[in-house]
Amino acid sequence: MHANGQARRAGNTFSGGPVPALLPHTRRTFATAVRSGGPGQVRRARAGPWIFGGRRAPLTATVARMADESFTHPRLAALYDPLQADRGDLDAYLDLAGRLGARTVLDIGCGTGVFALLLAARGAEVVGVDPARACLDVARAKPGAEHVCWIHGDAVALPPPQVDLVAMTANTAQEITGPRAWHTTLARAFEALRPGGHLVFETRDPARRAWEGWNRDATRTVTDLPGAGAVETWADLVAVDGALVTFRWTYVFATDGQVLTSTSTLRFRERAEVEADLAAHGFALHDVRGAPDRPGRELVFIATRPPRPSPDARPAAGTARPQGT
Repeated sequence: MHANGQARRAGNTFSGGPVPALLPHTRRTFATAVRSGGPGQVRRARAGPWIFGGRRAPLTATVARMADESFTHPRLAALYDPLQADRGDLDAYLDLAGRLGARTVLDIGCGTGVFALLLAARGAEVVGVDPARACLDVARAKPGAEHVCWIHGDAVALPPPQVDLVAMTANTAQEITGPRAWHTTLARAFEALRPGGHLVFETRDPARRAWEGWNRDATRTVTDLPGAGAVETWADLVAVDGALVTFRWTYVFATDGQVLTSTSTLRFRERAEVEADLAAHGFALHDVRGAPDRPGRELVFIATRPPRPSPDARPAAGTARPQGT
């Protein structure tokens, strides 16, 4: 989540840090247009096979159709990266991946590929999956994109690659609003992890009621972007329905006066709910931390797929072996 067109700043661990304004930028369901994408570069990732976990796959693939085709709006697809130029919020994720020794990573909701490309630049093998084709078009056009496997779709349709780390950065977890889609995503994330692998994602603490600050007065900003001119943006709260919060972003282009809007919904899950969901899908909760840029406002969940018991492991004292073993 980024404030007034600026990315959240973070330290190199999930703790402490300054607290900027909280804004509901997202990349999922948009009514009129989509706030997603990045610079309209023309270089494409080269074609050819990509090897992951010993299997060959195309550099780009489609596993599911995105729900909202308005995600492909070209003008807004060129704004995401320029408006979110500072991605310090990813530093803690990069640090965690390094400390976990993650060499293979699945980036669910990879968007314009910033996190995936940072990981790839550090030598990791990365699969980036996103239902927004416009975002992936931007990602594929970036330097180093040929080192990432980009998949148009979602985790529901993704074949399990057996990775060290599954990540859902920024709003990805909250953008999965339907209970069925959420539980399926957790199930597929579990399947995608090797035994002992980790899942990490963040979600806002609903007790802080961040949506109360989502209005024009608090969020309006004008940004002068190279090639696009001045772009005025602001957010308005549309509705709060239990755990679902709907909001609308408006974009006004000074060059020709065009106005585009995008409407999105986030689900605010309680900590206990998330912990129960993780346990229900077989995860062992490793830690729950604060986000570095918004301490006390955001929860970062780190869970593990338990390692398989060693075949040579002896049963605990007083535990009988099953017959026939």
